[in-house]
Amino acid sequence: MYAVIETGGKQFKVQEGDEIFVEKLEANVGDTVTIDKVLLLEKEGVVKVGTPVVAGASAVLKVVEHGKGAKVIVFKYKAKKNYRRKQGHRQPYTKVLVEALQA
Repeated sequence: MYAVIETGGKQFKVQEGDEIFVEKLEANVGDTVTIDKVLLLEKEGVVKVGTPVVAGASAVLKVVEHGKGAKVIVFKYKAKKNYRRKQGHRQPYTKVLVEALQA
């Protein structure tokens, strides 16, 4: 059984027991979060595709940890104009464990 869920503007293919990194969620470590945006659900060979979501389906996620991703350097430069700007960015994330997929 697997599902395609949407959270944080991104889509993830998940199964029970998967650990995934999603955009930062406003939940404490150890909390459970229910995602209702299930776009596709496969159970015992039967595939249900939502329009746009599968009615009555949800995914239960448990928050494992919060953190920041690797640093990305943004460097702006214009030739012969003495213009240089260096900026770094670390995207916050939440690591979650997929506990259950409910149809």
